[in-house]
Amino acid sequence: MSNSTELPLFGNDAANIKLLKAALDSSISGVIITDNCQYDNPIIYCNKAFEKLSGYERGEVIGRNCRFLQGNERKQPAREAIRKAVGLGDPVTVEIRNYRKDGTLFWNELYISPIKNPEGQVTHFIGVQNDVTRRKNAEENLLHERNMVEKKVQERTRELKENQEYLDSIIQTIRQGLLVLDPDYRVISANDFFFKTFKVEKRDTIGRSLYELGNGQWNIEQLKTLLERILPTNNPVLDFEVDHEFPHIGRKLMLLNAHRIELEGDFKDRILIAIEDITEIRAAEIRKDDFLAVSSHELRTPLTTIKGYNQSVLRMLPPDIDPKILTMVKKSAGQVDRLHKIVTSLLEMSRIQTGKLTLIREEVDLSVLIADVVEDFRESNPGHHLSIEGAVSRPVMIDESQISQVLYNLVSNAIKYAPGSAKITLALSEVSNYAKISVRDYGLGISIEDQKSIFDRFFRVSSVQKHFPGMGIGLYISAQIVRQHGGTLWVDSEPSKGATFSFTLPLKEKADG
Repeated sequence: MSNSTELPLFGNDAANIKLLKAALDSSISGVIITDNCQYDNPIIYCNKAFEKLSGYERGEVIGRNCRFLQGNERKQPAREAIRKAVGLGDPVTVEIRNYRKDGTLFWNELYISPIKNPEGQVTHFIGVQNDVTRRKNAEENLLHERNMVEKKVQERTRELKENQEYLDSIIQTIRQGLLVLDPDYRVISANDFFFKTFKVEKRDTIGRSLYELGNGQWNIEQLKTLLERILPTNNPVLDFEVDHEFPHIGRKLMLLNAHRIELEGDFKDRILIAIEDITEIRAAEIRKDDFLAVSSHELRTPLTTIKGYNQSVLRMLPPDIDPKILTMVKKSAGQVDRLHKIVTSLLEMSRIQTGKLTLIREEVDLSVLIADVVEDFRESNPGHHLSIEGAVSRPVMIDESQISQVLYNLVSNAIKYAPGSAKITLALSEVSNYAKISVRDYGLGISIEDQKSIFDRFFRVSSVQKHFPGMGIGLYISAQIVRQHGGTLWVDSEPSKGATFSFTLPLKEKADG
């Protein structure tokens, strides 16, 4: 969680503000404040209860519009009530379906109150939020419980009996090792894939301690840590890596999911373990990354030479050269530049994957940097209208070349994926102690489903793959660069309504005095 939470000052009484901040941070209700004077009414403050309620850290929330909490449920009636109240500057109370960072649903009882300046203008909104999921669920369940409980129990019992053989066959054919342990870590059951993968016999497994299997081959410290220290207080445990050298089958890299069952009856205090052997998968990933790194490095030198020769040819061509030849040479130069950019991106991605990306931070004026980037695009894309809204008065401590790369990636994508629109807007603002930069286009837009993976390596939106070339690494690199600067990159979009890519960067702290 964040170490501190800043509250925007609305007056000069610092003591009262400090008291107000302490009161808000101690509240059990989630509290946010939005700035109605800024573009898209961004969040400028959230208290610790809101972080706990939503699962988002403060740095992931600041600068965003509250709508992101609704996920893809953008047509809830409560949203219309909020939109109407915000437009009129009125208070409103609604119950709305929201989603935490991990994707779980919760019902939010939201009270929104406007804050007005002496002239009557609404400058901010305060949102007070409470999780009423239990109450909502109880209300819904009570409508059906009296008449349905007995029927559901009978149906469920029959289904379990009918499906027992079917479920057993699934367990036996699944391509993961599955174990069931008792509270003393003795093996109650195991599936065939476990026996096959780890070269153990059923008669030597069932009823024995997991640590004794294979003459003590499973007496693994990482496994003990998972079962005896982590699982008792964190249930379930997912994607726990265990790297072990088995005497007879060699090194295995395993991904474990463990779940302690705490029900009453025959299955009380059982431990379920799913073991996935990812040795070959991880080795293939490493080989792929090594191949990309070596190939990109080896390609860069001849490409640089070809580029130099091409530039020399252009300078040496006589003035009366056949225009077709000149065009061919210029086109080849353009393709060499394009290939050089691809190789550079692959090298950048390789450095990120291996943790070798270094940042050379310096004090930078973002307004100047963005103006320079926009001017470059105006010269190379005269058919597009690029505009800048807002400004940032405080500097940032960043690696200027890396953040320039992020901006070039975002603006290039805005041009590329908005073929029917020439308008692109860059917006700058200060949100709490962050600078927020947004690049908005009016093109194809991105579905909610594709937004979940848009920043993954090599991911490309399915609807544009056939029509627009690309490798799907630009946004991945951009997100990693922003993250290493202490910021967050996100997208807000709907299909056919364009896309807005925004990211935040910490502002340089003001000098004392």
